[in-house]
Amino acid sequence: MNLSKRARRALGAFSGLVLLILYIPLLVVLVNSFNPAKTFSWPPTGFSTKWWSRAIANEGVRTAFVTSVKAGLGATSIALLLGTMAAFAVARYTFFGREAISLLVILPIALPGIVTGIALNSAFTTFLKPFGIGFGLFTVIVGHATFCIVVVYNNVLARLRRVGATLEEASGDLGANTFQTFRYVTFPTIRSSLVAGALLAFALSFDEIVVTTFTSGASIKTLPQWIFDNLFRPNQAPVINVVAACLIVAFALPVWLSQRLSDGAAAGGRI
Repeated sequence: MNLSKRARRALGAFSGLVLLILYIPLLVVLVNSFNPAKTFSWPPTGFSTKWWSRAIANEGVRTAFVTSVKAGLGATSIALLLGTMAAFAVARYTFFGREAISLLVILPIALPGIVTGIALNSAFTTFLKPFGIGFGLFTVIVGHATFCIVVVYNNVLARLRRVGATLEEASGDLGANTFQTFRYVTFPTIRSSLVAGALLAFALSFDEIVVTTFTSGASIKTLPQWIFDNLFRPNQAPVINVVAACLIVAFALPVWLSQRLSDGAAAGGRI
């Protein structure tokens, strides 16, 4: 589509405005994490790394970070297994209710987080408590896996539909069994989509707070929960800025890698 010079300028200006709205607040958080003042001030009164030292030494931050990592890894592992299996079932087989299953897999990420949280809280209370299983890391992992499955499912399903089944059929015609076909043909074609889905699933789990609030109980606290609990405590504001700055930098890499993997898949499976 060819745009006029005026239209291109207007589109560029609008795109630049959107980027400024998105990234200026993030930049303010990054800069303010080095502000020596205890309260928010702009421009910063100086440059100091003392809040970074305090954030690293904060036991609550370290414990919450480890909990978030454990929950993210657990939810991502479940999502990789179940999401990939569901994608193969929908992409490679025809059966009654296939479209309904596809809708049910995608639905959790479309529902408001508070609805998912309340439903999971009720389900865990009804079915797990009679067996002596209370709220904790396990229930958080299961809760996060319900929506992390979606991103893995979508990535793998898109790849399987893009490459089709002709290569797998050719492998079978040449004498390869099911395991050999998966190892040498199918897995290499979906490998980058699995990595992209895993990165997005982990980032989604690590950032989740609404569902976590309804499924964690009082025994554990993830990093987003710690940030929210300390957000309005004046003495903790500088430490929160540091934690937020670390998260901004840390999660820029997985998102970039996921995008690169997706772009490489669209270009033929190479990055």
